[in-house]
Amino acid sequence: MTIPNSNLVLLCAIIFISVFSSSSSGSASHEGFLECFHSGLGGNTNTTSGIVFTKTSSSYETILDASIRNSRFLTTSVPKPNLIVTPHNLLHIQLALRCSNQSNLQVRIRSGGHDYEGLSYVSNVPFIIIDLFNLRSININMEDETAWVQSGATLGELYYAIANRSKVHGFPAGSCATIGIGGHFSGGGFGAIFRKYGLAADNVIDAQIINVNGTILNRRTMGENLFWAIRGGGGSSFGVITAWKIKLVRVPSTVTIFDVSRNLDDGGSEIFTKWQTVAPKLPAELFLHAVLGVSDSASRVGNRTVVFSFTGLYLGTAEKLLPLMQKSFAEFGLQRSNLTEMSWIQSVLYLAGFSGDQSLEVLLNRNITSPSFKTKSDYITEPISSTGLEGLWKLLVLEESPTMILTPYGGIMSEIPESAIPFPHREGMLYGIQYSASWDSNEDAAKHIKWMRTLYDYLAPYVSKLPRRAYLNYRDLDLGVNGPNTSYVEAQSWGLKYFNQNFKRLGKVKARVDPGNFFRNEQSIPPF
Repeated sequence: MTIPNSNLVLLCAIIFISVFSSSSSGSASHEGFLECFHSGLGGNTNTTSGIVFTKTSSSYETILDASIRNSRFLTTSVPKPNLIVTPHNLLHIQLALRCSNQSNLQVRIRSGGHDYEGLSYVSNVPFIIIDLFNLRSININMEDETAWVQSGATLGELYYAIANRSKVHGFPAGSCATIGIGGHFSGGGFGAIFRKYGLAADNVIDAQIINVNGTILNRRTMGENLFWAIRGGGGSSFGVITAWKIKLVRVPSTVTIFDVSRNLDDGGSEIFTKWQTVAPKLPAELFLHAVLGVSDSASRVGNRTVVFSFTGLYLGTAEKLLPLMQKSFAEFGLQRSNLTEMSWIQSVLYLAGFSGDQSLEVLLNRNITSPSFKTKSDYITEPISSTGLEGLWKLLVLEESPTMILTPYGGIMSEIPESAIPFPHREGMLYGIQYSASWDSNEDAAKHIKWMRTLYDYLAPYVSKLPRRAYLNYRDLDLGVNGPNTSYVEAQSWGLKYFNQNFKRLGKVKARVDPGNFFRNEQSIPPF
């Protein structure tokens, strides 16, 4: 894909000249929206077929549910959109913005649906979804090692496209193949090679956005302040980001993977205690994360124990990795036979839960089923004490299916300034935590969410403070919610946790580009 030519930009700008110059007071009915949308396409009602779906459309439920990755938002009690717009081009997005404004319908923007609190497809006021799944082209330029990626593409589709062009290029983004580019990049986006190359957002060099006036902008025309804001500040606060230009990174032809599992009965707690300080200081080429869960144990009261799973990805050969691990973590007892060499794209498959020998086409599968879950996040700046860990182990075994994913920082992440982009969690972070509880029956939701909040409260003395930090892409409405008239000052309850001192600059950008707060949700950036 390419940035639209000047004629299309001019045409699209003309559509909006009179629409956004003053606020309108149209009804919240979808009839008004449809009339407006039909008119914008020339008055032929057939032109909206396959683009706009009402609640009576046969495909409405299928399209709505297809990208929902948290089953607790699939219940009938969850508010549904008045309409779903699935644009095939930029004009459709512009019309959707224009017509939702006229009809007093709030806009939610969805790409992949990996949205922990459902903010891209749930609202308590009349709203529409602009679902970008049709806008998913990927155009790779190997001459300058860049790619234009539309927001509706998934990480799996991006990795697949890169691998088909090069064996020695990759991109530092998340492990789950079905994550949508739009939300991932705009929230920061980290993955298994971010200690070497930085976040996905750190490697964005241009973008295309449609602002509140319906104007299509790129980096040059949007200005550096807005370009800064959308790389980690949550794009849906500022407009509809339709595409991203990224800088590909060079990866070795051979990388190495290993896995080690322990539990409380065979030294897992002692190894984890060491992991807290050693993993963030390992060379940037080595990513060694830890996942905590529970399993049955015949030797423990209650028949449950904490399980520690350590997975390493090394950007290099096994021969170089083995002495490093034997020196840093002799407790693992690693031998050459425990290390598996593969290509970078095979490691992508492996870390996504597939076999490294599977066909790359599996990365193109956008259909996944997921249980209901609640997630929270934290950052650790000092190792959790042995006393703190003992209490943590006792809490974990009380939950049916708990998961803690612990991601070591350090490497290049400690070298990039906190203010480089809105994502502030850089120097001084030992590791990040994602807590998760999942369940099959939504009748049990309250019990599991209560446990999650208890765990979060328990760890308060051991995590980052002033502010207690959180990761934007792990949205958590427990941190605070925007009401209709929430001020910037009130929003600091959650804003400082996600962005620290970058929150004020985000508020100033918002005030300049969307002073009327058209693009808003429960945790959108309020104008400063």
